Amino acid sequence: MVRLDTRYRAARRTTYRLLTVGKGGRVAGAVDCCIAGLIVANVVAVALGTVDPVFDRYRAILYRFNAISVGVFTVEYLLRVWSATAADGYDHPLFGRLRFVARPECLVDLLAIAPFYVGIALFGGDGRLLRGFRLIRFFRLAKLVRYTDSVARFERVLRRKTDDLVVALGGTTLLVVCSSSLLYFVEHEAQPEAFSSIPAALWWGVVTLTTVGYGDVYPVTPLGKLLGGAVAVLGTGLVALPASILASGFIHDDTEPSRCPHCGEEFE
Repeated sequence: MVRLDTRYRAARRTTYRLLTVGKGGRVAGAVDCCIAGLIVANVVAVALGTVDPVFDRYRAILYRFNAISVGVFTVEYLLRVWSATAADGYDHPLFGRLRFVARPECLVDLLAIAPFYVGIALFGGDGRLLRGFRLIRFFRLAKLVRYTDSVARFERVLRRKTDDLVVALGGTTLLVVCSSSLLYFVEHEAQPEAFSSIPAALWWGVVTLTTVGYGDVYPVTPLGKLLGGAVAVLGTGLVALPASILASGFIHDDTEPSRCPHCGEEFE
């Protein structure tokens, strides 16, 4: 009995390490690559499914591939929940697992498979109705976050530069609101339809400050053109400020390797 319990705990720890990125060495790395590849294949399948000739011809194959993928992701999710008690802080068989499934990455895993089962429960085998759920499957792309080091680095830089980004975005928002309000008062009489209100003028402010320039709304009065030119010049630097802040964060980010290049294990 003791031996069975020991084997059970060992199997649970092994499963946890295999399904945790950077914990299980080369074998876990191969598992990660397979799951990541399946996620990418799902995204490609969803994209191809929006092409009507392809969907009509390969409908059965696309449905079968989706069902197999959901099966794999479901087994992966259940194994993660089962082996969660092997992780530090989640050792309680009930409450530990509940805390584990409440983690953002586990919620992403659940949302990646839930639409399939909800669609089956609501619509049965009606393929025409199930087809409407195909775009929701793009949510599976979020599962790639745990398998991508670049995403983890981006999150780290974003947390470090949060205060600077808030200041930059606040200044940009203030400039958009102020410039749109001024242009509304200047252009409203000349263009009552284009600048019918300050909220409507906000579209011009966003398009101008981001230098997109669709050309659907623009000033026609001399004062409006002068104001629009000044806003465009100011916005070129201010809107680009968040990008420069993130670039600075990446430059100063710690570039030392966090995993062993031979076994793939994370350094303590």
